[in-house]
Amino acid sequence: MALHELSPTVPVSDGQAEAPLEELMMIGRDLLLQGQVFVDSMFRTWNLYQIFIAVALFAVAHILRATLGPRIRTWMGSRENWPKWRMRILVVVHQRLRPIFFVALIWAVVFYMREATWPSRSYLLGVIGTLALAWLLIVFATRLIKSPTLRKFVRYGAWTWATLQILGLLEVAERLLDSIGFSIGEIRFSLLLLIQGLVILGVLITLARFLTKTTSNRIRSNEDISPSMQVLIVKGVQIAFYGAAFFLGVRALGIDLTGLAVLSGAIGVGLGFGLQKVVSNLVSGVIILLDKSIKPGDVISLGETFGWINSLGARYVSVVTRDGREYLIPNEDLITGQVVNWSHSNDFVRLDIEFGTAYHDNPHEVRRIAIEAAQSVDRVLSNRPTVCHIVGFGDSSVDYLLRFWISDPTGGLTNIRGHVYLALWDAFKAQGISIPFPQREVKLLDEGDKFDH
Repeated sequence: MALHELSPTVPVSDGQAEAPLEELMMIGRDLLLQGQVFVDSMFRTWNLYQIFIAVALFAVAHILRATLGPRIRTWMGSRENWPKWRMRILVVVHQRLRPIFFVALIWAVVFYMREATWPSRSYLLGVIGTLALAWLLIVFATRLIKSPTLRKFVRYGAWTWATLQILGLLEVAERLLDSIGFSIGEIRFSLLLLIQGLVILGVLITLARFLTKTTSNRIRSNEDISPSMQVLIVKGVQIAFYGAAFFLGVRALGIDLTGLAVLSGAIGVGLGFGLQKVVSNLVSGVIILLDKSIKPGDVISLGETFGWINSLGARYVSVVTRDGREYLIPNEDLITGQVVNWSHSNDFVRLDIEFGTAYHDNPHEVRRIAIEAAQSVDRVLSNRPTVCHIVGFGDSSVDYLLRFWISDPTGGLTNIRGHVYLALWDAFKAQGISIPFPQREVKLLDEGDKFDH
């Protein structure tokens, strides 16, 4: 027998609704009567026995937790090869050993007492066991929610709802919450509507987040889809799921969205003027994803920024440089500015190095030695020709241009140039080829020479 059946209820008239104050007073009297009946029933002999049994079972559950908890923890530590998801489940179960033991013990006692004695003598234990089981299941279910704030809100809300439902007070609580509110036109806003909206939206958003994460992981693991299209599909899935969650949540509350069309249009015009840059970056981001001009992993240069694309966002692109800095470049700059994509169609990059040798060195030998030295560096490609050309006769040296190819620009450009310079230095030193530097002669004239000139 439910708790609300222990006392007479105050009927609500089907005619004209009472004033909010009168309805609150009527609900308060109803709750007070039910509370008095419940308190009086607690002092009955068998109810006191059941309360004592529940307390004793909780104490036994606490002892079992203190005894078996460390052993289970040690056993969990020896499971090194288990998947992470299984270990996470074990950790959650280990944290809730006391309520798990309590639920198992109290339901074992309830089943035994229902077979051995009258059902009324185990009724209160059944209510306590149902509450404990509902609270435990809610704890496990809400562990799926990543946000700590949202998890606590949904958990406490579900606990409250389950408690009222099991005790038979849900209808009275709904009347109480619904009586606290106000009306705007044909729409009534109440505390009950607010709580329902937060719970429904919280559940739907959590479900949308789970579906989005699952779908995104499958899309990213598909090698047949290009990285830029993967990002575009993931963004579309996120917008679709979160938009559907919000729309279904609002519709579930019975709110008509057609009345907000004019207001949302006016707000949209105002936001359009104030958020031009934001909208421009959003549209530019979609264009970048569609034309595949850049994608995650590409090496780009924009102004003085050189690095590789870490991620593509709705408003900006994350570029990580060789020194570990992460630049957030607005999408609009990538559309309107001149961007060098070192790996747009392929990863092959040609690099140039300038150097000079003395005039007395044979230029044919210099070219051969320079090409061999460059090809001896690991990252320099051997299947693409390395060439060396004379580009001029300088004041102090014969000037050369060395060109070679690499296929991994993400490994850096400055370091590969440095390795090639070192290879040239070692090769020229071994072959006796000198690298000249500018020299000037200063001639001092005596007094007679000055007048002669």
